Amino acid sequence: AASSPAAAAVGSELPPEPGGSGGPSEGADEERELLLARLVPASRLKEAVGASLASLCLGPLGGAQRLRTLVDCLVLNYRLRQGPGRGRERGAEGPLRCCGCGRFLGEPVTVPCGHTYCRRCLRRELRARCRRCRDWLLPAGGTSTAAAPLRTSVVLNRLAEKWFPGECERARAGTRLEELLAQGRFREALGAVNQALRADSSDLLLRIYRAESYIGLQEYKTAIEDLNFVISKMPNWPEVYFRKGKVLQDSGFVGDALQLFLQCLALDEDFLPAKLEVEKILCDVLSPEKLGESLKESAWNSPHIRNKPFMLGSEVTASYCNLQLCPQQSLGGSDVLEPVSGGLNRAQSAHALNSTKDLAKEDGLKRVSSEPLLSGQGKGALLKRKLSFSEQDTVVCEDGRNKHKKQGESTKRDMTLAFGTIPGDLIDASDFECSLCMRLFFEPVTTPCGHTFCKGCLERCLDHAPQCPLCKESLKEYLASRKYSITELLEELIMKYLSDELFERKRIHAEETAEHSNLTKNVPMFVCTMAYPTVPCPLHVFEPRYRLMIRRSMETGTKQFGMCISDSQNGFADYGCMLQIRNIHFLPDGRSVVDTVGGKRFRVLRRGMKDGYCTADIEYLEDVKVADEEELKKLRELHNFVYNQACSWFQNLRNKFRTQILQHFGPMPDREENIQAMPNGPAWCWWLLAVLPVDPRYQLSVLSMMSLKDRLIKIQHILTYFSRDQSK
Repeated sequence: AASSPAAAAVGSELPPEPGGSGGPSEGADEERELLLARLVPASRLKEAVGASLASLCLGPLGGAQRLRTLVDCLVLNYRLRQGPGRGRERGAEGPLRCCGCGRFLGEPVTVPCGHTYCRRCLRRELRARCRRCRDWLLPAGGTSTAAAPLRTSVVLNRLAEKWFPGECERARAGTRLEELLAQGRFREALGAVNQALRADSSDLLLRIYRAESYIGLQEYKTAIEDLNFVISKMPNWPEVYFRKGKVLQDSGFVGDALQLFLQCLALDEDFLPAKLEVEKILCDVLSPEKLGESLKESAWNSPHIRNKPFMLGSEVTASYCNLQLCPQQSLGGSDVLEPVSGGLNRAQSAHALNSTKDLAKEDGLKRVSSEPLLSGQGKGALLKRKLSFSEQDTVVCEDGRNKHKKQGESTKRDMTLAFGTIPGDLIDASDFECSLCMRLFFEPVTTPCGHTFCKGCLERCLDHAPQCPLCKESLKEYLASRKYSITELLEELIMKYLSDELFERKRIHAEETAEHSNLTKNVPMFVCTMAYPTVPCPLHVFEPRYRLMIRRSMETGTKQFGMCISDSQNGFADYGCMLQIRNIHFLPDGRSVVDTVGGKRFRVLRRGMKDGYCTADIEYLEDVKVADEEELKKLRELHNFVYNQACSWFQNLRNKFRTQILQHFGPMPDREENIQAMPNGPAWCWWLLAVLPVDPRYQLSVLSMMSLKDRLIKIQHILTYFSRDQSK
């Protein structure tokens, strides 16, 4: 089988949707948005639909991939038709606000990317990606939050309880209602919600819970009333459109449900349940087999449909292109984003429920909608009830039902949030202290167990043991990911309410960083082996003190530290070589393989200690240059002779030894024309000194020499000794 040109075009332009193993970078997201934008105009949208249909004909794998692309095209098309920037407004402002629903941050949970959500948004798996950064909310390869237990952020939860105890109690009440709904105890949940609404009729989340209770009791029209009221108050809340779409979908109105799902995705493109429902609807529509079955089994088997030829290919594509939803036409064009204004109007409801012959003539997805599930009595009741509440308000009666209020009447209280401001006497710097350093949080990070520390403090603790310093829970996976994202909400709170304390904290951190970046005073020392200028020196770092030292070298930007061999009297030798970090490969347990190369030589002036590792004040060494021409000529002759002697010795080595040397140190450097150009002399001398099997003390004496002539004579003596052994 071969795909159509349209399918090939779409497949070549659009990158595949990433799997659960990780998320795309910001650049990839921007590229994807631009590519999708090219398919949005009517001509390209038609091409995308045709390509999706052709892909479905080729098999389920290609179809699934193309459906995701088609959903993205439809959502972007829908959003652009609403106008730039519409539907992107943030929720109500407040110091503790959920990144997902925009409501109060009840039971805050900080996700790996550093953003914070209320437990409700994460527990219900309403999102696959973070709404702020579009990073994956689940761990790599995860498919359910059960694989990653949701732990409340201890610091943020303590702040919420202190600042807004009433809102926290409402959040806990919501959790109890969710438990009742999850257990199928809808009647009991309805009673609890009605009681809570009598105390506070302005809580929109309670109306969402009540709508879910009605749905469980199959009282769909009453559920629609609650959802319409929430839409009229918060028209940019994606979840309420999804809930209403599910009610209509369960009632058989697939076309109207699709519009609501697309509206939900236009407000929040990563609202996972809505995206899955759209994919299922499109699969039903575009799959030729399912389309045929739906037409045969549908209640719309009127003579008109039975006599109409089966549509495939371009006819379905042309029909589907009528679904380029225009808010001004099908959903209303008010300034507030309210495309369905409360759902089906009376004319649409009557048309959908009573006229199957006219429904068969409509374009779009209503062709294949199943028989509405409402009973005849329910249909009549639905016709008599006005479902649009754009000019009405509702209050709760004693029996829990809604009662219309005339326009202009006020409710018990306005919709301003109770968590907008914080009393000044409740802001205490001690609430923002790291439990490890007992100072103000600097770059706070939150672990999967919910505890928060300064980033530097946590890294130092993980150097010693991969567990939380407070609760001792294992952090092996957290350590392996090495994704210590800053908890943005906590950092924002510190910047807003403790700006003076934060300024002082940053000043102290800058002083500490400057101290660590000095390359002549208190230079960090790695006491291990001999190192030489220009010669690679790979290191396996596993001790906590050296993990800290390497990390500080990277954070300060110097990427340098000194290397010395040990000394029984002074701790480490008087001479050494600076190492430049070229690359670091971290192992899952925190160890690392550090790729370094030798730099300047130095002499130790004073020794010290810093956080467990050695430091030193040093001065750098350079070769004394020969100015006399006659002396320089003799030096070149000696240099060429020793170089040829070194090449002869290396070539006469056994193949096994020569191969090992080449793998570890690389090839021998070429002879240099200007032997005094470099401050450390020719590079081949240091390469040869590193590969020769000589006692480190003897090597150290050569490293400390500042005369190239003396160094060449030393190397000549060594080569003469080993060449004599080779001849034997």
